[in-house]
Amino acid sequence: MTDLTPKRTIATISSAELAAATEELLTEGHRLALVSAQQEAHGFSVTYLFLAPDPDRRSELRLHLPSGDPTVPSIAALSFPAGRFEREMHDLYGITPLDHPLPRRLVRHHHWPRGWYPMRADAGPPPAFGDPEGPYPFVTVEGPGVYEIPVGPVHAGLIEPGHFRFSVVGETILKLKARLWFVHKGIEKLFQGRSLADGLPLAERVSGDTTVGHALAYCLAVEEATGTDVPQEAQHGRAVLLELERLYNHVTDLGALCNDVAHGILHAQAGRIREQLLRINDDVSGHRLLRGAITIGGLALRALPDPARLAAIAADVAEITALALGHTVVADRFTGTAILAHQAARDLGTLGYVARASGLDRDARRDHPFIDLGPFSSAVCTGGDVLARFQVRADEIAASVELITRLLGGLSPGEVNGPPADGASSGVGIVEGWRGTITHRVQLAADGTLTRVKIVDPSFFNWPALPIALDGAIVPDFPLVNKSFNLSYAGNDL
Repeated sequence: MTDLTPKRTIATISSAELAAATEELLTEGHRLALVSAQQEAHGFSVTYLFLAPDPDRRSELRLHLPSGDPTVPSIAALSFPAGRFEREMHDLYGITPLDHPLPRRLVRHHHWPRGWYPMRADAGPPPAFGDPEGPYPFVTVEGPGVYEIPVGPVHAGLIEPGHFRFSVVGETILKLKARLWFVHKGIEKLFQGRSLADGLPLAERVSGDTTVGHALAYCLAVEEATGTDVPQEAQHGRAVLLELERLYNHVTDLGALCNDVAHGILHAQAGRIREQLLRINDDVSGHRLLRGAITIGGLALRALPDPARLAAIAADVAEITALALGHTVVADRFTGTAILAHQAARDLGTLGYVARASGLDRDARRDHPFIDLGPFSSAVCTGGDVLARFQVRADEIAASVELITRLLGGLSPGEVNGPPADGASSGVGIVEGWRGTITHRVQLAADGTLTRVKIVDPSFFNWPALPIALDGAIVPDFPLVNKSFNLSYAGNDL
């Protein structure tokens, strides 16, 4: 049996050592996956989690900071995602990143009062909001014929709020600024003090279309922290659920992309297939979005999906894909639209199908596995355009059906759980959700309750890539490009 135990190292360092330690890890092929601050009895702690594949390596750098006016040296010059994590940490904890190249607010909008940091223990209820710093400092693009198009934050349909400010000449986009965090829900603070079991329903609801991904990442983190041994059969079942979640979301987006170029018939056909997949989800878990199937230490399945039914769905999707790409209007609108270059994807730290469509082969199913999937390779394209993001999603649908069929051998319906364990430690859970790599880190108190849960949805990494890809695109392509990324507001605005 393959040993899937990751190599986890933890080092407590001083602030003066942070930059050198970070540079060393990045040089060795790690990426910064998470920065988690936590208030303690005598100050603050900050944990920087770095990940690397082949073999699965997870390295934590931990700092301890005094109370009063806590500061850390910024490592934004070494890692673009680090700069955003630092701004988030400052907004929520009041920990200042020294010499940050862009020190303005990220999470807290300008009507949030100065000096109020909601994740601190003494934050109390939110004070009255005002306008202490004026409007958001959007960069103004000037020149002959330049004008602005504001979109949002309120949108048609059921999506959450986000504001997009386009600077345009004619129809060509010169610059796009995306302003998010309109609905900061305080989810990470809601975990504090909960039992491990009470934290699971909250994890399931981080982003409604990623129930399995976030629930599983949370459970893997808790299981590592407590030393819980999960039976192999349960891990197989979890992998099946993860692929079922990937299927219905990818199918939905393939149809929506066709709809954005006015191919409504293919959109309707994709909707028909999506409904079939949601009904399979309900048969398997008792919930169309697969809630309740993942448990700490195991899982509960009501039924197994029928491989023949899934094979028929895969063939159906392949036909829709062929019809879409064989249509000259669809192919023309997809090809060369909103290219995210490979180097930009790497520099920004993109994840999931956004990264793989730009030739960046990152996939936690292989790089940070919780189960041995056997022969497995990710779908990768190099074009970086809407066509590549469409093609990667289509290829992943076929691969997911094949993977589910292989995993079903030896599975049976019912509950499978590992033995409970006691512990008071920390743990990390890493899962390749349908959008990309999801990371949860949990910290437990001595009584086994949660003191800190840090969540990173892949959308946190991928949102900055959208404006880069849209540079030089035309305004009418924005809905199409936005759907090709399909980033989560909810998973980002925690």
